[in-house]
Amino acid sequence: MRAHEAGALHGDIGNRSPAWLRTPVDVNALVPQLWPRHVARGPAGALTVAEVDVRDLAAEFGTPAYVLDEDDLRERCREFRAAFPDADVYYAGKAFLCRAVVRMIAEEGMFLDVCTGGELATALSAGMPAERIGFHGNNKSVAELTRAVDAGVGRIIVDSFAEIDRLSELARERGVRPRVLVRVTVGVEAHTHEFIATAHEDQKFGFSLAGGAAAAAAFKILDEDVLELRGLHSHIGSQIFDASGFEVSARRVLALQAQIRDARGVELPELDLGGGFGIAYTTQDDPASPHDLAKRLRKIVDGECAAENLAVPHLSVEPGRAIVGPAVFTLYQVGTVKDVDGIRTYVSVDGGMSDNIRTALYDASYSATVANRTSAAEPMLARVVGKHCESGDIVVKDEFLPADVQPGDLVAVPGTGAYCRSMASNYNHVPRPPVVAVRDGRARLIVRRETEDDLLALDVG
Repeated sequence: MRAHEAGALHGDIGNRSPAWLRTPVDVNALVPQLWPRHVARGPAGALTVAEVDVRDLAAEFGTPAYVLDEDDLRERCREFRAAFPDADVYYAGKAFLCRAVVRMIAEEGMFLDVCTGGELATALSAGMPAERIGFHGNNKSVAELTRAVDAGVGRIIVDSFAEIDRLSELARERGVRPRVLVRVTVGVEAHTHEFIATAHEDQKFGFSLAGGAAAAAAFKILDEDVLELRGLHSHIGSQIFDASGFEVSARRVLALQAQIRDARGVELPELDLGGGFGIAYTTQDDPASPHDLAKRLRKIVDGECAAENLAVPHLSVEPGRAIVGPAVFTLYQVGTVKDVDGIRTYVSVDGGMSDNIRTALYDASYSATVANRTSAAEPMLARVVGKHCESGDIVVKDEFLPADVQPGDLVAVPGTGAYCRSMASNYNHVPRPPVVAVRDGRARLIVRRETEDDLLALDVG
């Protein structure tokens, strides 16, 4: 891949940019892997999603707005289910959750992970079958556990000895036997193309494998016989582009399965290997397909089970951002264009870190394009920034945009379906944007825009 083709570039480049970066690029081109599948440029040059013009979306719903390609989301659900036909595929509620999306994934046969009482309430209110819900979290309250038990959620992933005690007490009071998995910290950390297999148990999640806590938790549950221990769970990271880290993780967690069998005579019937599969934010990212991931994971699990003389357990996977992340883009309007002494051009839009904190928080990279038209102007290296009173309020660090970008233009940023609306804030008292779902040439509001009245309604002073 030629470096100048990348939609977003790293670092503070300015006048020090090398010759390749100043090579002309097609600022009107859309790289398919970055955009929802039903996004294209219409005859007039404006972006369309499912045949709806973004100019019409901006006129009807305002900007900024999160735009969901509903068929893209549904197609990704189907692809993961087809790739893992004998496994349970869990949608990550923390990535983005609203009642309309809960109904979409339920219709597509997905399972759902939640990690707070609010996410559980959203899932249940939308009609998600409780038995298809898994409840995560390192500090679930008694009230949250009570609601989960009373609703009959399919599994609770226990994360501490205190939680085992709380849940056991609830189970005794109600005369039920909740299904649980033990979350195991396996000492593997994986992000993007790299993983590290030592000394990564210093975290708030799970029971340490190396320190013996994971085995002790499993033995406690089996010996007390109040909760139904279904299996083990591990999660090694996020934005993962290959399965290398899963091999070490599976080997370690299945060795624990064998230890439990040898000590208590029980073969646990389930295994959740987590997921956190990566998506493309720039053309430098090259995520694996669901089919390739499934083939590799199945080979790993089959091989490790054979080595430990274990029956292959029923698998669960958690694709994370890989389902909703690519299905959404954020639509902004340009308000100010400022050239700073030949260093760079700042393109200010009407949103920012309140609707996408990931650039500021994680130094995340994104891509962008002018969405309301094409341009014959020369490309320029720009920085897309927000309206907030912070110098770190950056949406896209470096991107080629047409030199004639101007106030009133629309700018679209792809890959914003995961952790953007769900981590959005009211910083500077800015109301959060709406979420608009588009399908078959029609747009509908699924989360309305907040108003100043919403903000003031919480202010009891």
